[in-house]
Amino acid sequence: MEHMELEALLEAVLFAHGEPVGADKLAAALELPEAKITAGLAALQKRYEAPSSGLTLLHLGDHWQLATKNQYGYWVRKALETRRAVPLSPAALETLTVIAYNQPVSRAFIEQVRGVDSSSSVAGLLEKGLIEEAGRLDLPGRPVSFRTTDHFLRVFGLSSLEDLPPIRAEAEEGKEGPA
Repeated sequence: MEHMELEALLEAVLFAHGEPVGADKLAAALELPEAKITAGLAALQKRYEAPSSGLTLLHLGDHWQLATKNQYGYWVRKALETRRAVPLSPAALETLTVIAYNQPVSRAFIEQVRGVDSSSSVAGLLEKGLIEEAGRLDLPGRPVSFRTTDHFLRVFGLSSLEDLPPIRAEAEEGKEGPA
């Protein structure tokens, strides 16, 4: 199979699939080596970087997803007559930040960091699909732990958790105001 034909085939499968799909699953379905699939996906991703394309190929950890570029989201939603999701409350955003930077974490850890009950924030984030249960921690009481989802990565335009911005201290050394 020629390189351009492989890119076209991958593009068609990703478009039809609609959700993130692993390179291993693509390799099995297309009966090709995973290395060839990964190379084809990388080439396709590069092609979508062109300013003339309204699409992008998201690499979400081990999965790939065809999506529209962020700058065209308003127009796509308008054309499809869909509403943008309600923004997160400051409490939910703070809870999501604690989970994203420290995952997997228990509800007790989240509440220790935030200093307040986080039950409703956790429930809302679960409902929106931004976090999920990640099993039980090996701690007394075996508490449920939480982690972010691929949906979280898509919503925030990240390829992986390594793309999260570094955490800044509230007051950096040497940048304190005048006495």
